[in-house]
Amino acid sequence: MTSPTGARRPLTGPTLDLDYPKSLAVFDRYEQAQEAVDYLSDQEFPVDQVLIVGTDLKQVERVTGRLTTGRVALGGALSGIWLGLFVGLVFALFAAPADALVTVAWTAAFGAVFGLVWGLIGYAFTRGRRDFTSVTQVVATRYEVLTEHKLVERARDLLDSRLT
Repeated sequence: MTSPTGARRPLTGPTLDLDYPKSLAVFDRYEQAQEAVDYLSDQEFPVDQVLIVGTDLKQVERVTGRLTTGRVALGGALSGIWLGLFVGLVFALFAAPADALVTVAWTAAFGAVFGLVWGLIGYAFTRGRRDFTSVTQVVATRYEVLTEHKLVERARDLLDSRLT
C-alpha cells in the first residue's frame, strides 16, 4: 500500500497486504468465506492474492460461573502450589538428594499459602463489583473476501459460475 505522499509502506507481512484490494463478496459466516476461497483455489485462482477480513467486530463476554471467597481461595492456593512446585524443583537441583523431596514439599506448601493470601487480597479489593468469572472474545459479524484489483473480475466470474 502507499501512503498519501505516494511512498510505499513497509509490508506488515507477506500475506497480509495487497496493493489495491477490491471486494469480491461479503459473508455472514467465516465458513462461507472459507468455502468461496477454497472454490477459487480448486479453479487454479492465485489465492495468495486473496484476503478474508473479519469486519464489524464485537466483544462477547461469556459468564462461566459465580465467584465466591472459597473459589478465590482455592484458585489462589492451587496457583501457588504450582509456582511452589516449580521453585522447589529448581532448588532441589542444588540440594542433597535426601533433602530434595522435603525442599519441594516446603516450597509447594509455602506457595499454596502465598497464593491463597494474595488471591484473597486481590478479591477483597474488588469489593464485590465483579463476583463472576468469564471468558472474553472478540468476534466478527461479517467476513469480506478481497483480492487484487486486477484479479477481481476473474474471481467474480468464477464465484458466479459456482452458483449456476
